[in-house]
Amino acid sequence: MVLHDHAGSNMTIIPGTIMRESPLAPASLRYLDEFLAYLTGERRLSTLTAANYRRDILAMLQLAHDIPLDQLQIQHMRRFVAQLHSRGLGGKSLARMISAWRGFFQFLALRYKFASNPCVSLKPPKSARMLPKALSPDEASRLLDVPVESDLETRDKAMLELFYSSGLRLAELVNLDFHPDSIDLVAGMVRISGKGNKMRDVPVGRYALAAIRAWMPLREKLAQHDERALFVGKHGRRLTPRAIQYRLEQWALRLNISSRVHPHTLRHSFASHLLQSSGDLRAVQEMLGHANISTTQVYTHLDFQHLAQVYDSTHPRAKKRLKADDSK
Repeated sequence: MVLHDHAGSNMTIIPGTIMRESPLAPASLRYLDEFLAYLTGERRLSTLTAANYRRDILAMLQLAHDIPLDQLQIQHMRRFVAQLHSRGLGGKSLARMISAWRGFFQFLALRYKFASNPCVSLKPPKSARMLPKALSPDEASRLLDVPVESDLETRDKAMLELFYSSGLRLAELVNLDFHPDSIDLVAGMVRISGKGNKMRDVPVGRYALAAIRAWMPLREKLAQHDERALFVGKHGRRLTPRAIQYRLEQWALRLNISSRVHPHTLRHSFASHLLQSSGDLRAVQEMLGHANISTTQVYTHLDFQHLAQVYDSTHPRAKKRLKADDSK
């Protein structure tokens, strides 16, 4: 869902529908502005995160319409969730929105003594947990062995290698600076500011290090004198997330890779391939920057086929089963 406000009115865009809503109450907008200022000023959240909060809370304000915020009850919020769900929003999107709403009302309770938080016991509808899509080792190898014939292709190879080598999120790679505090080519390490501004150190593989070293002199030639970004475009400025997504899509098309390739594909491939070879879930959690190991455990499901192959080739009972199957 995307929200844009122009001259006091709001356009709410939800899959399959477009609705123009009436202007929101000035008091509600003032509360929202103060909450966003609190997020960026006191909690030090990024402007992108604050924009996501704004979008989600505006959706709730539109649904509340003329109901004062201090009069909203749990039944109102459940109705809002049901309305959004009927318009196509899934469980994950609604869970994120409810979290934003809950934080907003908690802020209002503390600062303006609102009597209660109507979102305390609010839950989103359950949605099926989708397994991450990962490239096969062969597809990953084909993508990473890209032929480089230009400055920008050398840059792309360095980005691809770093994505797959270290499991970075797209925003983490975009924000990576060309600075000793961010990347240490001698130690083979990048220092990442992840979600919630949590810092983590992630090792970089030798192929990625070689690709970054090849990119360094070309970056110096292209980058504007005041640009700190490690990866820049042809105009010498930090690449946008969309520009990186586009370049990956183009490489996948050029190499005839049938799987959809985007930055998270390489992150998922990094995690699943590393887990297959090491079996160390905790180490993978640390490198991915997951706060909760349950988030990382989704990758264990990707190993079933690998485990089945090992079982069939090594377990005595499996050998008997295979022989029995062959005799049918």
